[in-house]
Amino acid sequence: MINKFFALTTLLICSILFCKAQDNGDDLIGIWEPSSGKARVKIEKIGNKYYGKIVWLKEPLDPVNKQPKVDKNNPDESMRTVPLKGYRLLKDFEFKSKALWEDGTIYDPENGSTYNCTIKMKDKNTLDIRGYIGVSALGRTDVWKRLEIAKQEIKSN
Repeated sequence: MINKFFALTTLLICSILFCKAQDNGDDLIGIWEPSSGKARVKIEKIGNKYYGKIVWLKEPLDPVNKQPKVDKNNPDESMRTVPLKGYRLLKDFEFKSKALWEDGTIYDPENGSTYNCTIKMKDKNTLDIRGYIGVSALGRTDVWKRLEIAKQEIKSN
């Protein structure tokens, strides 16, 4: 009887620890496409925070000068020549609980604005990215989809 109790208790503790280990926020890591389809963003973990950078653009070249697109709308003049490909637009996200990352920001290169942001994972392949000013109620949510992409496809752009 004691052996069964010990075995059952050990199994329960191991199951709890395994579930905790699986719920560490790393489900966010991957390549995601915003609803516009104009870019693909690679989300990675650096230290204990999550960041996302542009790894692919639908239209990588500026139509006027045929050079790689740059962050021309950035309010900081010194940043206006920085290429958008490779630009880190998601910054400083912290995993808070199952399927929720907060305390980060998102940068919109189309208008040069940075917003507070939360990320909620609806399922393993869908994110609700909510950018806002002040309070979350005064914001906009975009739905991002996870992509399974071969490395050569990202490099070819």
